[in-house]
Formats: sequence, C-alpha cells, structure tokens
Amino acid sequence: MKKILSITLTVILLAGLVSGCGSTGQAKNQVKQKTSEVTLKVGANPVPHAEILEKVKPKLKKKGINLKIVEFTDYVLPNKALGDGSIDANFFQHKPYMEEFAKNNNLQLVALTKVHIEPMAIYSSKIKSLGELKEGATISIPNDPTNEGRALLLLEKNNLIKLSSSASLTATPADIAENPKNYKFAELDAAQLPKTLQDVDVSIINTNFALEGGLNPLADALAIEDKDSPYANILAVRADNKDDAAIKILAEALNSPEIKKFIKDKYQGAIIPAF
Repeated sequence: MKKILSITLTVILLAGLVSGCGSTGQAKNQVKQKTSEVTLKVGANPVPHAEILEKVKPKLKKKGINLKIVEFTDYVLPNKALGDGSIDANFFQHKPYMEEFAKNNNLQLVALTKVHIEPMAIYSSKIKSLGELKEGATISIPNDPTNEGRALLLLEKNNLIKLSSSASLTATPADIAENPKNYKFAELDAAQLPKTLQDVDVSIINTNFALEGGLNPLADALAIEDKDSPYANILAVRADNKDDAAIKILAEALNSPEIKKFIKDKYQGAIIPAF
C-alpha cells in the first residue's frame, strides 16, 4: 500500500512539473508574440520616395512595424517584386503607369493612396529657352508607355508638336500629327535621361530622376507640368494584401500632416503633396 501511494505521489509531482513547464513555455511564447514586430518591405526609388519612407519609419516603429525600404533605380523591377511577393508594397509610380504595367504583365495591383506629385519638366544643357530649339533638334523622352505619352503631352502644351485627335495617355512619337520643325525623338529608359542630357538638345525628365541627377525642377526647367497634374505618385499593393493592418497604418502615416510638412519643407515646391 505504501509502495502504491509513493508511486501515485511521484506521478502527481511529475505531472505538476510537466504542467508547470508547459505553462512557462506558453507564457514565454505569448510574451514573444506580444513583443515581436511586423516587418513590412516596401520598394522605392531613392529620391524622393525612400526619403519620405525614412521619415515615417519612427512612427511605424512605435506601432510595432519594422519598415524595410528596398531601393530600386528603375520602373520595372519594383512592380515585378511586388507581384511575386518579394516586397509587400511599392512607392515610386503614378496610377496610369501602374495600371498599364499590371495589364501588360497580368498582375493584380491596387493604388492604395496618393502621396505626392512630381511635375515632369523639360531640361537642356544647350539652350536657355524653348524658343531657341532648332530645326531637327533631338528630344529625349522616357520609353515606358505612360511617361512617354505624358512627355509628348507636355511638348504639345508648349506648342512644339501636335498629337493626333486619337492619341491617349500612352501616346508615342507615331501619334504625332504635326512636327513643323522635324524634331527627332530618342526614347530612353527614364533613369538614364539625366545622364544623357549632354547628348541631346532637350530632355523630358521625371522629377525623381531629375533630383537624383542634380537638377532642380523649379530653377533648371525650361517648362514644367502644371501643379494640377493627374499623375500623383501612389502607394501600390497587391489585391490580396490591400486590407493588411500594417499596410493600412503605412498609408495613414504617408498621408499625415507631418509628411505633408516634410514634403513642402524639403522639396520647396519641386514635389507637391497630393493629399
């Protein structure tokens, strides 16, 4: 009887120890879960997108979100990385470009929120005004569909060419109906335009690449888009993660009064808040 009682007590004690260890382990796991951060990977061009994201990092950190900025220097890879899940969102493009890219690459992308406008502008290292542009001059423009059309619309607005009535936002040089001075067009990767400025007469450059190339849109441009440009840069996500809590917090942070002030103060009108 004593032997049976001894065995029973031993079993009870062991069960208690196992139970205690289980509770401790669960508690540790719960603490770990409560203190762990969510990592959010966002693709961006270095200027101004990555700079703006750096500004929201501390705010997100306080909410348990570790913002990892993945820099890209082109307009193709950020959307491919978003589509294959390598990143959770990207911030570098306007909605017309995103929609055209998504359609051509069978991607389900969503424009979550507008952040800022980067007015496209015309630059030159050879002339001081568009009136000096000579017969047969070479004009370099972005070669991606929406920005190429956008550049041609800017040329039309400044009376250098006239597009056909059927031309859209994705116009190409083939849509030019009137070219009285027989301008030649060099279609180049948008990121390369500032680097080739010496090789052409004028170049139409997106503001982010202009800034990276040491150009000031307000001081150096021969002509610039109006401030009511519809090409606002957006935070883009996949359709399957648009409702993610961390992404929504990022979107709110990018549309905060602090970011609006940062954009106004840092870029002095070269980049304009779109919210």
